[in-house]
Amino acid sequence: MKTKYAYLALMSLLFLTACGQKKNQTVKAANAANVISKPENPYYSNTDTTKLNLSDAEWKKILPEDVYEVSRHADTERPFTGKYWNTNDKGTYYCAACGNKLFRSTAKFSSECGWPSFFEQDNKNSVVYKNDNSLGMERIEALCGRCGGHLGHLFDDGPEPTGKRYCMNSVVLDFIPDSK
Repeated sequence: MKTKYAYLALMSLLFLTACGQKKNQTVKAANAANVISKPENPYYSNTDTTKLNLSDAEWKKILPEDVYEVSRHADTERPFTGKYWNTNDKGTYYCAACGNKLFRSTAKFSSECGWPSFFEQDNKNSVVYKNDNSLGMERIEALCGRCGGHLGHLFDDGPEPTGKRYCMNSVVLDFIPDSK
């Protein structure tokens, strides 16, 4: 299995060397309830699950460039460069574009592929899917269930109990650690 991940990482490097990763905008905890606040993005909420349908121009105005390129144009950060690919902190991962709750750290695992990997989503509506036949491959694209933003891809080579690997881009994830 490690060979498969090494192959994926190598292929990703070949295809994505032009894709850089910039520093993501700072996320601030608004209160003790760990509510994220992004005043520059009026659509960001980690409690509202209302579907968003914004124009590309509107997304471009409110998202940092790196988040915009990955979320709205299915760009990909280089493997082993994202801030969450090799972390074990306990907490919750949210969509960096809209604040939708996506994954719990208890579903995160070390896949050695260079991107954060999870074996299950937070709930059945948090992530949605579509077929992706780009780059000469057949894959399943994982999208935010609230804003439709590109998160990464879903593969069938993950651990039990699901056998799934949600291979996500760190730049489109916000993380709130569990309260101590």
